[in-house]
Amino acid sequence: MPSTVLVGAQWGDEGKGKICDLVAGDFDAVVRYSGGNNAGHTIVVNGKKYGLHQVPSGIMYSDHVSVIGNGCVVNPKVVLEEIDMFEADGITTKNLKISGNAHVIMPYHIDLDGAFEQKLGKKNIGTTKRGIGPCYQDKMARIGLRMQDMLDEALFRDKLETALARVNPELELIYNLPTYTVDQICDEYLPMAERLRPYITETSLLLNNMIDEGKDLLFEGAQATLLDIDHGTYPYVTSSNCTAGGAITGSGVGMKNVDRVLGVMKAYITRVGSGPMPTELSYESEAGHTLTEEGYEYGVTTGRRRRCGWFDGPIANYASRVNGLTDIALTKLDVLSAFDTIKVCVAYDVDGERYTSVPEHQVRFEHAKPIYEELPGWKCDITGCRSFDELPQEAQDYVAFIEDLAHTRVTFIGVGAGREQIINRFWK
Repeated sequence: MPSTVLVGAQWGDEGKGKICDLVAGDFDAVVRYSGGNNAGHTIVVNGKKYGLHQVPSGIMYSDHVSVIGNGCVVNPKVVLEEIDMFEADGITTKNLKISGNAHVIMPYHIDLDGAFEQKLGKKNIGTTKRGIGPCYQDKMARIGLRMQDMLDEALFRDKLETALARVNPELELIYNLPTYTVDQICDEYLPMAERLRPYITETSLLLNNMIDEGKDLLFEGAQATLLDIDHGTYPYVTSSNCTAGGAITGSGVGMKNVDRVLGVMKAYITRVGSGPMPTELSYESEAGHTLTEEGYEYGVTTGRRRRCGWFDGPIANYASRVNGLTDIALTKLDVLSAFDTIKVCVAYDVDGERYTSVPEHQVRFEHAKPIYEELPGWKCDITGCRSFDELPQEAQDYVAFIEDLAHTRVTFIGVGAGREQIINRFWK
């Protein structure tokens, strides 16, 4: 099994966790390469559900190596909570490895994240307020603290003093928030560092040695293509590279070692938070209400209703291009069984100009009006289908239509919420 990058191809919530759960057993290591505890997914181990935000889903396999790469930002408290959760149930975490170069989310990052969102008011980005953006901001400003720094108290104190010299005036003078002392943070973080010491290592070297031994890696993406800091719908994005290219820089594994890029997308589209969404349907509309309720489009943690719309072909085309997709996992096809007729956006009209991919200029994307084609629905239960040929012809035609728009084959088709409710066409 070649090494593979698994990436969200829309705005997130595409069902990456389910697909990762499905294929992770084919690999020797599962690697998180970007983001922090701002995105969660659920895995099932021995019939019990576990919600993960920081630890890779490969943790369910005792013989797999699970890696939090250098491109991630780490909340030590969250990692330890997830470690304790598994260990309490007899699931070993001895194969969890954390890059010493991964940056640490500090308490002031969380404070600043919430304060800045509040200051933006109606123009807020819609962040999770978990300190992700401010942590990456310090990383780029070269005053961030890394996991390896916590293992040396003198070094940690010295770097923390430098960071607080910048952060404290911002907290106090701009946001009227409490400030921090070096001792205050050390008292909280140094004990956690000692508990995490056995897990912190040189993960780039580890992964490359595994490749040299003939082992295969799965790079587990967080968030999604249109939330990527460079390729997403800026500024309504996350603060890291969550496209396939981020797997390289976020893990320290060279490009020649990646053979497949598996993009996960819903058979329609959803979005959380602010920003343009050309095919959005109002919840009050019949189609919007049906997609929301049939797909149960509510956040797992917050319960917040997601914005829903018809499948967006230009986004699929764009995601395929910027990620270099070799395969698509199309999830929630069963939700569309509720419709007599299904609309698909095949292009945008932007001030009289036709676009078949996402325009680079944000203003043009904000002005994009969807150009739809209508396909016949199938109006029957497909949740029991386990092969492509078992799908009704209309569903097969819908999948083929998406393949043409994305210029990429659909390898997996999700036909229900269950782990076994999946059609595997080409994965070997």
